[in-house]
Amino acid sequence: MRLLTLLKPELADWAVLALPDARTGVLRLQGGEAVGFTATVPLATIAGTRLDRLLRTGNTDVTTDARDPALAGILPQPLLRGELLALGLEQLLAVGLNARGATLGALLLARRGGFDAEDIEFATRLASRAAIALDSARLYEERGQIATVLSGALRPPSLPDVEHLRLAARYRPAAEHIDLGGDFYDVLGSDRDWLITLGDVCGKGVVAAAATGRTRQSIRTAAHFDRHPAALLRALNSVLYEAGTDQFVTVLCARVNVAADGAHADVELATAGHPAPILLRADGHVEHLEIFGAACGMVPGIEYRTISLRLHRGDTMLMFTDGVDEAHGAQGLFGVDRLLALLPAFAGAAPDVICEAVEQHVVEYVDGRPHDDIAMLAVTCGS
Repeated sequence: MRLLTLLKPELADWAVLALPDARTGVLRLQGGEAVGFTATVPLATIAGTRLDRLLRTGNTDVTTDARDPALAGILPQPLLRGELLALGLEQLLAVGLNARGATLGALLLARRGGFDAEDIEFATRLASRAAIALDSARLYEERGQIATVLSGALRPPSLPDVEHLRLAARYRPAAEHIDLGGDFYDVLGSDRDWLITLGDVCGKGVVAAAATGRTRQSIRTAAHFDRHPAALLRALNSVLYEAGTDQFVTVLCARVNVAADGAHADVELATAGHPAPILLRADGHVEHLEIFGAACGMVPGIEYRTISLRLHRGDTMLMFTDGVDEAHGAQGLFGVDRLLALLPAFAGAAPDVICEAVEQHVVEYVDGRPHDDIAMLAVTCGS
């Protein structure tokens, strides 16, 4: 609309933008004597007309007499056509809107006294700039739609309700205006047998988010065949290594079997280069587990080992990514020791309270400095 306003009256007394939309099958016409006028006509109605040829070729078309009955072939909307005839304008100039090898539409101009060669050249240059702006806006919109779809598909999932287990999670991407990142978590299973994963794909932003989606899907697929953590990490490592990318993934994988009465839950744990979890016992005792393993996707044929532990009612296992312990503040890294000192005060607390407290302390510690993606997942035994 701003383009049409700028054109009048210096270059034209009357101006219309013609923009086809192949997805909806309509031609949108905007402008006329009242710049804000908008109308649509089916694209099928202009098939084979001069305007159709113009929209296909991007060429310039000059109608020497705007009052010619053949005007319908270049201006298919009756109200605009009648408006043009009523104004008595002598010449209609149609210029293709060409950008990046495509014709996006046409700019239709009319002026008393017509257009000379210099006017036509100027209108062509102006149309070219307008087309680039339109194409950039279109690409921006399409990328925004793609980002929205990706965000919906890659956003951390809702946690399931698990009998005799309480689950909570937090996710804070490094770029807070983009709800996508390289950290992820997932919980899947049934009855009393559950698989919980927390991971970190190297990198940030959309590229890392796309790799996150592939990793999560690979884990879910492998879990259909074998939920044993070591076997799952072996399968994931093979998939990522054979993909031939430079990206690697750290993953913490826990298989949790809950007792029928909820008195305890047995955990098998394996890691692929990921920070080990912390156990917070119901009595306030804390333990940073010792478990090691190489990140997935770096070298083939890695064997992963598991450790076993038991959660009793009220015990919590806190899983976290390196965005927590490696968060940078004025005193250096946040570190595991700060976590170990913080957690005893939350013995017996709900897992969402624990996650919220850790997130708050990390955010306060970095004090506005750039930080990595932050993800954590807390598993508490007992309803």
